[in-house]
Amino acid sequence: MAVVLTTRNKVWITVGAVLLFMALVVMSFVHRIQQPRVMTTAEMQVNGLYLFETPRDPGQFALQSHRGKPFTASDLQGRWTMIFFGFTHCPDVCPTTLAFLSQLMTQLESTEVDDTAVVMVSVDPARDTAAVLQDYVPYFNPEFTGVTGEFVDILKFARTFNAPFRKVTAEDGSYQVDHSANIVLVNPRGHYHGFFKAPLDLAKMKVTYRSARYLWEN
Repeated sequence: MAVVLTTRNKVWITVGAVLLFMALVVMSFVHRIQQPRVMTTAEMQVNGLYLFETPRDPGQFALQSHRGKPFTASDLQGRWTMIFFGFTHCPDVCPTTLAFLSQLMTQLESTEVDDTAVVMVSVDPARDTAAVLQDYVPYFNPEFTGVTGEFVDILKFARTFNAPFRKVTAEDGSYQVDHSANIVLVNPRGHYHGFFKAPLDLAKMKVTYRSARYLWEN
């Protein structure tokens, strides 16, 4: 039996279609304004993230993680990595930075957390053995990785990422290590992508990191 649409029915169908279209437009607009705006590279730099026009391949290296496993170039591939150069006897900058990075991880989206690694490379390998790092680094976040190795290998690795450090000895023979407080950013290819310049800001770092990921992946 054929259904005959009256003029009134046709009007209601038209009105319904218009309302549905308007609802979809509004929903799309709301979704867009809720998404963080992607920054340009210039805007990211103003907010503390400096990206290289051409990311740099750090080459091969052989270090050791606090888990007793080798830490090589393959460990920097397949996900984004933030590298901080520090040491366990550091009185302020290092624990503050590791606590900051742990807080940052809680602020990221779950998909971002899943493919973001945080690594602390010790610039004091004489004292920071794998066992010492095992007690220190997981205290801030069990997912973080502490890395040590032979001094010459650590020095070469740090220079690759423009992270200078030097030993400062006191009159009593004790020493501290001056080092960069910047955070190195490595992309999923394992290449040196850029760095977050200290002092670090949680809100700025979150949005610049997200923008850097978007620009690289798109």
